[in-house]
Amino acid sequence: MGITDTIYSKLPSFLQNWVVSLYGLYWKWLRFGGEYNSFVKAYASRDIFSEEKWASFQSENLKKLLQICMNTVPYYSREWTLAQKRAALNGDLFALPLMEKAPFRANPNDFVRIDRKPLFKITNYTSGSTGTPIASIVTASEMRKFMAIREVRSAGWARVSFNEPRATFSGRLVEPDPESKGPFYRLNSVEQQVYFSPYHLRPDTAHFYIEALKRHKIQWMTGYAVSYYLLAKFVIEAGLEVPPLKGVITTSEKLTPEMRLLMEKAYGCRVYEEYSTVENVLFASECEHGRLHISPDAGVVEILRSDGSPCDPGEVGEVVATSFLRTYQPLIRYRLGDLAAWDIEPCPCGRAMPVIKEVVGRLEDVVVGPDGRQLVRFHGIFTNQPNVIEGQIIQEALDRIRVKIVPTEGFSEIDTFDIINRVHQRIGKQVEVVVELVQGIERTKYGKFKAVISLIQK
Repeated sequence: MGITDTIYSKLPSFLQNWVVSLYGLYWKWLRFGGEYNSFVKAYASRDIFSEEKWASFQSENLKKLLQICMNTVPYYSREWTLAQKRAALNGDLFALPLMEKAPFRANPNDFVRIDRKPLFKITNYTSGSTGTPIASIVTASEMRKFMAIREVRSAGWARVSFNEPRATFSGRLVEPDPESKGPFYRLNSVEQQVYFSPYHLRPDTAHFYIEALKRHKIQWMTGYAVSYYLLAKFVIEAGLEVPPLKGVITTSEKLTPEMRLLMEKAYGCRVYEEYSTVENVLFASECEHGRLHISPDAGVVEILRSDGSPCDPGEVGEVVATSFLRTYQPLIRYRLGDLAAWDIEPCPCGRAMPVIKEVVGRLEDVVVGPDGRQLVRFHGIFTNQPNVIEGQIIQEALDRIRVKIVPTEGFSEIDTFDIINRVHQRIGKQVEVVVELVQGIERTKYGKFKAVISLIQK
């Protein structure tokens, strides 16, 4: 835990709200200031593009991006062969090699352009499907692009807006005390945004979350799909009354049909799915007809077989993406580790954007606490753990969690203590935490491993 988090954790909740709102001033400028409005107009204007216009847009932007990579990004300048560089000059993306996560994880600065020195840079840490953090570096302008496309294609298609009061489930440790009696949220009053704690959600606390929706007149909700599903389940079981909501937009985990039905019953509104990554290499969102559209102006998305050939519609394959949203630390043919399939059926909405039929393998097992709380995205404990190469959480019993670690040479007892402390902070000190050092973690046939595994019956 950093010094800022340590100070925050010692403050009373009303001062934590004040700190969150103060930070919210900066956060609002960072995401919604500067060129944000012009980005919103540009994304909205492209919604009506034909397939031909999209093809032209992608071709033009690919050439610019690939030339930038070849000339100004150390990794590509060094690793691409002469033939690959000639292909880059011609905008021939498919002649370039697939990019693994390993070099990006090992040296993120090797992917940063040497010809730019932005005044504001933001580093986001993603744990991804392997549970191992990657430093994704973006500029303020790129951050505004991310938010603009979400406003237009995610919030806008769901008939809501980031200008309206909203609630969010994310990995933020908004309530540091695992034994807290509430409140289980913090308020960013600048944006009228309620940050829910995913680490305190259980049957006996669900009513506190619903009361927060009422108190702050929340209009819509976004964030972790499984957290909203669990809250919906608790709402129905307890017969809680949810205030009127315009919609829910889920992120981060796969939204199953069963989850959607239960959530729409509990919340009394439409539930929409959003598919993106912390690295912002692609963006997909649900239209009013419930179809998941890839945004071609966010990047080029491929779904490939194990031999690198393109999958047929309906055929599950590996997702590979090249991003237009980020050019400061560009990612070319980046292997996400996700699995998906294209949908050949045209969408009644009329938008000429590719449709994903199914995203496979993003739904994680839930960790259950002895007191009944149910936690998702638990592998966030590996964020900012420089001596952890790979990590995996295995819940063996309600009161025992095994943490498998592939360590670096610098891993020490201090790291072990920190991992145990992070688990206890999220689920309580009554849980035994076993840290096991291993040489590797078993993969599936697709080269992935589950970051969180539960061996208990829920």
